[in-house]
Amino acid sequence: MRTIDDSCNYILQAFVDSYQRLGFGLYLVESKGTRISIGICGLVKRASLEDVDIGFAFLPKYWGNGYAYESASAVMAYGESVFGLSRIVAVTTPDNHGSIKVLEKLGFRFEQTIKLSEGDAETKLFAHGI
Repeated sequence: MRTIDDSCNYILQAFVDSYQRLGFGLYLVESKGTRISIGICGLVKRASLEDVDIGFAFLPKYWGNGYAYESASAVMAYGESVFGLSRIVAVTTPDNHGSIKVLEKLGFRFEQTIKLSEGDAETKLFAHGI
Protein backbone atom coordinates (compact mmCIF):
# COMPACT_ATOMS: atom_id res chain seq x y z
CA MET A 1 0.00 0.00 0.00
CA ARG A 2 1.37 3.32 -1.01
CA THR A 3 -1.45 5.80 -0.43
CA ILE A 4 -4.15 6.54 2.11
CA ASP A 5 -6.74 5.50 -0.50
CA ASP A 6 -4.96 2.14 -0.92
CA SER A 7 -5.06 1.65 2.84
CA CYS A 8 -8.72 2.61 3.11
CA ASN A 9 -9.70 0.26 0.29
CA TYR A 10 -7.72 -2.58 1.89
CA ILE A 11 -9.43 -2.02 5.25
CA LEU A 12 -12.85 -1.97 3.61
CA GLN A 13 -12.24 -5.10 1.52
CA ALA A 14 -10.26 -7.17 4.01
CA PHE A 15 -11.73 -6.21 7.37
CA VAL A 16 -15.10 -4.47 7.13
CA ASP A 17 -16.38 -6.96 4.56
CA SER A 18 -15.45 -9.85 6.86
CA TYR A 19 -17.34 -8.33 9.80
CA GLN A 20 -20.41 -7.77 7.61
CA ARG A 21 -20.42 -11.21 5.96
CA LEU A 22 -19.19 -13.43 8.79
CA GLY A 23 -19.50 -11.43 12.01
CA PHE A 24 -15.79 -11.69 12.78
CA GLY A 25 -12.41 -10.45 11.61
CA LEU A 26 -9.21 -9.03 13.01
CA TYR A 27 -9.41 -7.00 16.22
CA LEU A 28 -7.16 -4.30 17.61
CA VAL A 29 -5.18 -5.35 20.69
CA GLU A 30 -4.47 -2.64 23.24
CA SER A 31 -2.42 -2.62 26.41
CA LYS A 32 -4.85 -2.73 29.36
CA GLY A 33 -3.18 -0.05 31.40
CA THR A 34 -2.19 2.46 28.74
CA ARG A 35 -4.72 1.63 25.99
CA ILE A 36 -1.82 1.86 23.52
CA SER A 37 -2.39 -0.12 20.31
CA ILE A 38 0.11 -3.00 20.34
CA GLY A 39 -1.12 -5.32 17.58
CA ILE A 40 -3.99 -7.26 16.06
CA CYS A 41 -5.55 -10.67 16.63
CA GLY A 42 -8.65 -12.28 15.20
CA LEU A 43 -10.39 -14.79 13.00
CA VAL A 44 -10.06 -14.85 9.22
CA LYS A 45 -11.85 -16.92 6.56
CA ARG A 46 -9.53 -17.28 3.59
CA ALA A 47 -10.91 -18.58 0.30
CA SER A 48 -7.96 -20.96 0.05
CA LEU A 49 -8.63 -22.67 3.41
CA GLU A 50 -11.58 -24.85 4.37
CA ASP A 51 -11.49 -23.74 8.01
CA VAL A 52 -11.45 -20.38 9.75
CA ASP A 53 -7.96 -19.42 10.84
CA ILE A 54 -6.62 -17.32 13.66
CA GLY A 55 -4.08 -14.64 13.01
CA PHE A 56 -2.06 -12.31 15.18
CA ALA A 57 0.65 -9.73 14.70
CA PHE A 58 2.25 -7.42 17.24
CA LEU A 59 4.66 -4.53 17.11
CA PRO A 60 8.16 -5.91 17.76
CA LYS A 61 8.62 -4.07 21.05
CA TYR A 62 5.68 -6.07 22.48
CA TRP A 63 6.93 -9.52 21.44
CA GLY A 64 7.66 -12.03 24.19
CA ASN A 65 5.24 -10.57 26.74
CA GLY A 66 2.41 -13.09 26.35
CA TYR A 67 0.10 -10.77 24.41
CA ALA A 68 -0.27 -13.14 21.46
CA TYR A 69 -1.17 -16.03 23.74
CA GLU A 70 -3.60 -13.97 25.83
CA SER A 71 -5.41 -12.40 22.88
CA ALA A 72 -5.47 -15.61 20.80
CA SER A 73 -6.91 -17.55 23.76
CA ALA A 74 -9.72 -15.00 24.06
CA VAL A 75 -10.38 -14.98 20.31
CA MET A 76 -10.51 -18.79 20.19
CA ALA A 77 -12.97 -18.92 23.10
CA TYR A 78 -15.09 -16.28 21.34
CA GLY A 79 -15.01 -18.22 18.07
CA GLU A 80 -16.05 -21.42 19.81
CA SER A 81 -18.81 -19.93 21.98
CA VAL A 82 -20.31 -17.34 19.62
CA PHE A 83 -19.72 -18.93 16.20
CA GLY A 84 -19.64 -22.61 17.17
CA LEU A 85 -16.21 -23.19 15.66
CA SER A 86 -15.05 -26.67 16.65
CA ARG A 87 -11.90 -26.43 14.53
CA ILE A 88 -9.66 -23.43 14.01
CA VAL A 89 -6.47 -23.46 11.94
CA ALA A 90 -3.43 -21.21 11.76
CA VAL A 91 -0.76 -20.64 9.16
CA THR A 92 2.77 -19.37 9.59
CA THR A 93 6.05 -19.33 7.75
CA PRO A 94 8.30 -22.27 8.59
CA ASP A 95 10.89 -20.00 10.23
CA ASN A 96 8.49 -18.05 12.46
CA HIS A 97 9.50 -19.86 15.64
CA GLY A 98 7.82 -17.32 17.94
CA SER A 99 4.40 -17.84 16.36
CA ILE A 100 4.87 -21.60 16.23
CA LYS A 101 5.66 -21.60 19.96
CA VAL A 102 2.49 -19.59 20.70
CA LEU A 103 0.36 -21.90 18.54
CA GLU A 104 1.73 -25.01 20.26
CA LYS A 105 1.11 -23.45 23.70
CA LEU A 106 -2.50 -22.82 22.57
CA GLY A 107 -2.87 -26.51 21.72
CA PHE A 108 -2.45 -26.31 17.95
CA ARG A 109 -0.73 -29.22 16.23
CA PHE A 110 1.18 -29.15 12.96
CA GLU A 111 -0.80 -30.84 10.16
CA GLN A 112 0.96 -30.14 6.89
CA THR A 113 2.90 -27.75 4.71
CA ILE A 114 0.73 -25.93 2.15
CA LYS A 115 0.70 -23.06 -0.32
CA LEU A 116 -2.14 -20.59 0.20
CA SER A 117 -2.18 -19.81 -3.51
CA GLU A 118 -0.26 -20.62 -6.68
CA GLY A 119 3.20 -19.09 -6.60
CA ASP A 120 3.21 -18.50 -2.82
CA ALA A 121 5.96 -19.80 -0.60
CA GLU A 122 5.20 -22.86 1.49
CA THR A 123 3.59 -22.23 4.86
CA LYS A 124 2.91 -24.46 7.84
CA LEU A 125 -0.72 -25.30 8.66
CA PHE A 126 -1.59 -25.95 12.31
CA ALA A 127 -4.99 -27.07 13.62
CA HIS A 128 -6.86 -26.93 16.91
CA GLY A 129 -9.99 -28.97 17.53
CA ILE A 130 -11.78 -31.68 15.62
